[in-house]
Amino acid sequence: MSRLGTLGARLYRGEVGYDFVAKRKIWYGISILITITAIVGLAVRGLNMGIEFSGGAIFNTTDKTSVSVEAAKETVETASGHTAIVQKTGEGKLRVQVSELDEKKSHVTQEALAKKLGVHPDKINTDIVGPSWGEEIADKAWTGLGVFMILVVIYLAIAFEWRMALAALVALIHDLTITVGIYALVGFEVTPGTVIGLLTILGYSLYDTVVVFDGLKESAKDLTKQTRWTYSEIANRSLNGTLVRSINTTVVALLPVAGLLFIGGGFLGAGMLNDISLALFVGLAAGAYSSIFIATPLVADLKERDPQMKALTRRVHAKRAAQAAKADSAQDEGGAQEADEADEAEDEPQDASPAGVVGQRRQPVSRNRGGRGGKRR
Repeated sequence: MSRLGTLGARLYRGEVGYDFVAKRKIWYGISILITITAIVGLAVRGLNMGIEFSGGAIFNTTDKTSVSVEAAKETVETASGHTAIVQKTGEGKLRVQVSELDEKKSHVTQEALAKKLGVHPDKINTDIVGPSWGEEIADKAWTGLGVFMILVVIYLAIAFEWRMALAALVALIHDLTITVGIYALVGFEVTPGTVIGLLTILGYSLYDTVVVFDGLKESAKDLTKQTRWTYSEIANRSLNGTLVRSINTTVVALLPVAGLLFIGGGFLGAGMLNDISLALFVGLAAGAYSSIFIATPLVADLKERDPQMKALTRRVHAKRAAQAAKADSAQDEGGAQEADEADEAEDEPQDASPAGVVGQRRQPVSRNRGGRGGKRR
């Protein structure tokens, strides 16, 4: 068995582990700091909405061109009067996006770009997107997200309990906030592909959380009938038991997404690959973090407020205190007995046998009978 597999087995059996739940205030602080950074980035820079949401025009060349991206961008911005995003695809073609561009201006821009490229305007495909279509897509995305959240809370409340449903909801909002904030800081365009990626990461995040919650539910059965573990300790053991599985799942999912983001987007050009892969990459990492450091510690926090769990915690601590006192008392009695034995040994004569040594016999004193030099016949 590999080292990671051995570690996973030891974590599952509780032989080793890290106390995630006891250090939950540290994780809460880190999450709050990351979330504040994401919100500040979102408020200061805002989201770079694609033309699917803001409206505009997309120009695609049908043939390979030698004109540089910078030259094409300067031509388009001069003709349109708006900021343009120019990308060169892997085949050497150009893709130009200009937001808030009406139909009249789009024709002027198309002709200017065709003149710069030295081709007929018909060689440039133009797609005009109205802002109303983008607003409709955004409304549908928000509606789908709201319905998803409601169904998740209802399902988790029925399958587990309301505390776990609330913790999972907080973790999902945490993941969405961080992902959207990263989008704002990086400056990637928000397109329908981004929305698809955001909705996809919710499933991954929820999967890891439900795996931990399922193990916690099984471990917490008849918990109040024993006095060995508190709820927080059981939650931490369940979390450690699924830790290696969560890490393996996340790494396996991140590898192909990283390939899409860094190789596909970097070498094949931006576009739908970047839109989906960045959302997936950030969301998967945030989801793994929230399921380990946010969801389970938050459930333990909420559960420990329950009167039954408070009483259980008091009983567990009282039993441990009694056991510690008993062990100290036994140790003190053992130390006193050893001290008495040492005092008795000091009072004995030097030629006496050591106290407590069994089986040692005193040698008899030899006596010479028969006079000087006499021998006994």
